[in-house]
Amino acid sequence: MPIEDIHEFISELERNGELKRVKTEVDSNLEIAEIMRREMYSNGPAVLFENVKDYDMPVLGNAFGSMKRLEIGLEMTDFTEIGKRIADMTKMDVPSGLLNKIKKLPELSKMTASFPKSESDGPVTEITSTDASFEDLPILKSWPNDAGRFITLGLVATKHPETGVRNLGVYRMQIVDKTHALMHWQKHKRGAHHGDISKDRGEKIPTAIIIGGDPATIFSSIAPVPEGLDKYLFAGITRKEGIKTVKCKTIDLDVPANAEIVLEGYVDPADIRDEGPFGDHTGYYTPVEPYPTFTLTGIMRRKDPVYVTTVVGKPILEDAYIGKVIERSFLPLVQMFHPEVVDFSMPAAGWFQGFAIISIKKRYPGQAKKVMMGLWGMGQLSLTKMFVVVDEDINVHDINDVIWAITTRADAARDTTIINNAPTDTLDPASPLVNLGSKMGIDATQKTKEEGYDREIQQQVKVDNKTRNLVDSKWSDYGL
Repeated sequence: MPIEDIHEFISELERNGELKRVKTEVDSNLEIAEIMRREMYSNGPAVLFENVKDYDMPVLGNAFGSMKRLEIGLEMTDFTEIGKRIADMTKMDVPSGLLNKIKKLPELSKMTASFPKSESDGPVTEITSTDASFEDLPILKSWPNDAGRFITLGLVATKHPETGVRNLGVYRMQIVDKTHALMHWQKHKRGAHHGDISKDRGEKIPTAIIIGGDPATIFSSIAPVPEGLDKYLFAGITRKEGIKTVKCKTIDLDVPANAEIVLEGYVDPADIRDEGPFGDHTGYYTPVEPYPTFTLTGIMRRKDPVYVTTVVGKPILEDAYIGKVIERSFLPLVQMFHPEVVDFSMPAAGWFQGFAIISIKKRYPGQAKKVMMGLWGMGQLSLTKMFVVVDEDINVHDINDVIWAITTRADAARDTTIINNAPTDTLDPASPLVNLGSKMGIDATQKTKEEGYDREIQQQVKVDNKTRNLVDSKWSDYGL
């Protein structure tokens, strides 16, 4: 059975030695964030702060800050399983004839089991109120020059104003006062797209901020799923069981029934205010920029909620591990569109959107550039600023092996591709304009005569099998 909520997740983390409780009083203003960063930088455990100054609500941080914690939360060790499940569904044929339909029932039941299930109530509906205030929550200020307190791990729920497809995204929110916050959904994100459609229609967009929930739903809200795929369905695919949902009280949205807190309201695309600065995962403060305003209209919560949060800054922090799971889980989808791709890595030091390495089974000239162009046209990968393509014999997760390939198989003038005036991540501190910059691709594959490489390919130095086997057989005798 999948883990159902944060309380169960906390128990599992503690049972596996992946959580510590802090009973000393701590302040949500800077102190908690600094503790969380120190623990992350030293590979420490998740932390449950049980005594938060001025609040009677515990704070959970670093809950997803290691691969082991994500394995516990998502109940798997091979994260490519997630992408394989989606790929298998897209390949599923519609059966014809009674016998074929019966044969397909097991596969079809797996698909339907992933769909969300609507409930009349749930744990998050234990307390409901229209007299809601952000001041009731231990929202963190993380860095000294931040513009204020920010919700950093709120799952922002919206639905497409025309199709009704539901989305969950994690967008930071700067608290303005008791009932207003600024919604930092960047131009390329799905929530911002929903907001733009509502603006064109002259409407405000119903929005819910979900704090906590089961680990698979939290992960799904961060994952850049294919366009048109309902995030609630993706959560069910991830956990192999559909999530339970309930209706909000003041807006027309469904939300996970096992959440800790749901903040109901709407975003007014016409009410634009200055947001930031904020110490971000690039390691820099993002500057002040205009973003729309969220207005709080109601709250649903448990009687004993846990406030779940995260901190960002110069890598490597908690978001790096979540990003690694996204990388693994979407490899099968990348391979669906580009079958020559062998492996894929987005190193955490490159804050994921900045740098990616792809290994391919090369069959024809120019294939590395073909893969680069294709990936730059795929969803959120369009924002990746640097691609390096290597041959299948290179380990994309070993940066030393990658550097060796770049320096022995790439010629700077011949194998570097620069694309100007392309979309870039809003948070990129190096781009000359916000949302617009350049791309760089490095073809670090072995070149062929068809690609203008007229030299003989030099032979790699490798040990012969006879010597390897001899040393293997005597290794324990060497005393090394």
